[in-house]
Amino acid sequence: MKNLTMDDARELKKYALLVATVSAFLTPFMGSAINLAVPAIGREFQLEAVMLNWIVTSFLVASAVFLLPFGRAADLYGRKKVFLAGMIIYAAFSLLSGLATSGKALLLFRVFNGIGGAMVFGTGVAILTSVYPPAERGRVLGLNAAAVYTGLSLGPVVGGFLTHQLGWRYIFYLNVLLALIVVFITFNKLQGEWREARGEGFDGAGAVLYSLGMTAFMVGMAAVNTLPRAPWILLLGLLLLAWFVRQEIRHRYPLLNINLFRNVVFAFSNLAALINYSSTYAVGFLLSLYLQVVKGLDAQAAGFILLSQPVLMALLSPRAGRLSDRVEPRILASLGMGLTFLGLCLLIFLHQDTPLWVAVGDLVLLGIGFALFSSPNTNAVMSAVEKRYYGVASATLGTMRLVGQALSMALVTLFFSFFLKGMTITAAASPLLLKSMRISFIVFALLCAGGVFASLARGKVRKGETA
Repeated sequence: MKNLTMDDARELKKYALLVATVSAFLTPFMGSAINLAVPAIGREFQLEAVMLNWIVTSFLVASAVFLLPFGRAADLYGRKKVFLAGMIIYAAFSLLSGLATSGKALLLFRVFNGIGGAMVFGTGVAILTSVYPPAERGRVLGLNAAAVYTGLSLGPVVGGFLTHQLGWRYIFYLNVLLALIVVFITFNKLQGEWREARGEGFDGAGAVLYSLGMTAFMVGMAAVNTLPRAPWILLLGLLLLAWFVRQEIRHRYPLLNINLFRNVVFAFSNLAALINYSSTYAVGFLLSLYLQVVKGLDAQAAGFILLSQPVLMALLSPRAGRLSDRVEPRILASLGMGLTFLGLCLLIFLHQDTPLWVAVGDLVLLGIGFALFSSPNTNAVMSAVEKRYYGVASATLGTMRLVGQALSMALVTLFFSFFLKGMTITAAASPLLLKSMRISFIVFALLCAGGVFASLARGKVRKGETA
């Protein structure tokens, strides 16, 4: 970019932060809102439990598959271009999802919705880190994380209200409106472009190997108990991903710079993110079903209860981000992961007669843990790489998040297929639903325990200090 005056730079920072935070709000808002709508969608389209899981998981899988290729494309051809195109696609398929006439159509539209989301995920944080200097990065990343958690906060309340009063389709319609606002601001107010890797080549073969491998891995993992050939699909995915790593090591301009993972901070921060999201994402989905199916609450009431977790996340994330500019990120993130582990352990003991205040207290604990982990961990990842790799670093971290979220849902899908065996989720299925939840929370707690050690193993970020 050309040299900017102080006023122009200030305006650029303002609109970059606005665009990044509003877009960061969007997808978690829809995700948490859809969790409240899952029972209503199942009733309207007569969908059984595993298919309902795929309505949520399809968006995550598509986003994870395309995030890294689009992150690299943004570094090469322009982060603003990719971001804007992704937001337009996101808006279009949100509209089509709201107009869907069958479960299969909704599933298809959610896939394309996820592709648009991948283009946004891979560029939003990269734009922020391109505009703000390192000394201010923790603060704006904290605000960005707060936007994510605000979306998570409002999602259950607004999603529950819309589902209860107007119908689940209005969740998608509201997302269309918000996405179009972001498109308008980006097109008219966000001046300039960022493409520090321009002139380098794009690894098309690597993109194909990664996309096919990730798709096969995710589908094989989720369908291992429902699709006879799923284990072979899972194995194929692993082989393709191994081939992808080999391709990246040999390519002059790799899609993913494997050398970045030689940086201990970068490698273990990404591993910690993968484990954190794998062990926590499906919690909202499971508790939405618990509150509506097992406890018999309507979507609106369940939404207000689920609000307790993300409110803490939204309030504490900016503080945690600012604190990570002064305190080692591994300390804050590891503390957050430890609190999350404790919260997951407590969820194991939920049953039909558990008082609602116990669930609320547990959600508060999880909210504090998530807030302490997320923005310090993001700060560690982005501070560990050179500026020219911001797009790839952002996309890699986003991939860890989305792969973790998809794995979290895939594990739930697997346990549902074992215990519910194609049943629709009704009150009669409560005992089996509770059993599936209990196994899920045990596995998530074990994963989170491992994540604490991954977080501690990253070493120190601050210059002049040894790991």
